[in-house]
Amino acid sequence: MTKADIVNEISKSTGIEKAAVLETIEKFMQVVKESLAEGENVYLRGFGSFIVKTRSEKTARNISKNTTIIIPEHKIPAFKPAKVFMEEVKG
Repeated sequence: MTKADIVNEISKSTGIEKAAVLETIEKFMQVVKESLAEGENVYLRGFGSFIVKTRSEKTARNISKNTTIIIPEHKIPAFKPAKVFMEEVKG
């Protein structure tokens, strides 16, 4: 399902114009991205959590050049679904 499909589905079921639904979804995604960029997690009860995980520093190998490189500690965004969400998906 794409963003356009989601907009169509919400528009059909609520009667709200597609442009308004799209603007709302875009703003939601922007707020989530900005919050995660600031290191703040986003919790949506009954759906899940958008969290920032920290990957620790590690050593990796470049096999073709036979060299070792160090990958520094970095942060990545992640999504952790709620129990209710997981149970519904599992069926």
